[in-house]
Amino acid sequence: MRENLKDFIEPGSEEEILLESLDLTRLPRHIAVIMDGNGRWAKLRNLPREEGHRAGAKSVQEVVEICARLGIEYLTLYAFSKENWKRPKAEISTLWKLLESYLKEEHNVLIKNQLCLKVIGQKDDLPSTIRRELHRVENLTKDFKRMTIVLALNYGGRAEIVEAVKKFCKDNSTDLDSLDEKKFANYLFTSDIPDPDLLIRTSGEMRISNFLLWQIAYSEIWITQEYWPDFRKKHLLQALVDFQKRERRFGDIHPR
Repeated sequence: MRENLKDFIEPGSEEEILLESLDLTRLPRHIAVIMDGNGRWAKLRNLPREEGHRAGAKSVQEVVEICARLGIEYLTLYAFSKENWKRPKAEISTLWKLLESYLKEEHNVLIKNQLCLKVIGQKDDLPSTIRRELHRVENLTKDFKRMTIVLALNYGGRAEIVEAVKKFCKDNSTDLDSLDEKKFANYLFTSDIPDPDLLIRTSGEMRISNFLLWQIAYSEIWITQEYWPDFRKKHLLQALVDFQKRERRFGDIHPR
């Protein structure tokens, strides 16, 4: 595993020190990230908010790379919430253009590195060009097993739960008493994805923002003051070091 990071971590750097303190056999299987602070990052630099999103795209690339090199199985990125439609139209347009460009230009990187792309959220409400590109890249990468990148687009945790209830009732209208947590989870967008072990939020905000409300019931939460465009592999490693200091008891008195 450390060999995978040899040309990615500078010798003698803070990142190398953090990496050396990690037990690579106890890494989280699934990391979820609330990528927050692009607009504030831009405002501090007297730049348009759109520039914050462009800068944030570089953070996505670096975090995807280090997670893949570490052997993380699932990385979920909260890219666009249902509430984000309230933002200025120009900003929303820039976000879709950035995503479309990434899908068209970087899909070969996903294929070369055997990374699978999966999208969760209410995709029918996305722009048609985005839907087509997402469908194309999902199909191209669906059989890859190295790491799954889950993009949450037009996603809301409450909406997901409501939609799951509707689906369950449609399938089981005469057998509602059979519903339990395991069966209900099969109707969520994440039915084939394990719950996150670690949830990271940037920008210092102390809230969940309607993200994976069902799935993060026992996730460890790590919050950094860094805005997303400044988030780099050092911060990801810091989160992992902190994660390994936690005792995960899942309601029991004994850690697991």
